[in-house]
Amino acid sequence: MSPWSMAWSSLPELLEMGGFGLYVWGAYVMVAAAALWEAATLTQRRRRVLDELRGAALENPDAA
Repeated sequence: MSPWSMAWSSLPELLEMGGFGLYVWGAYVMVAAAALWEAATLTQRRRRVLDELRGAALENPDAA
């Protein structure tokens, strides 16, 4: 079977991907980890900003 073929006859062949499996699946894992990390840090940053805005509004209720 050619390593460039997109048809696999078994799960182990799919995971091996013609000898490039470690690289391909490793890249998928790294991208997923980076996306999860980014989502977590954005959520944390948003929560921090909202807390700061709430605190500022409580300190100065007359501000528009």
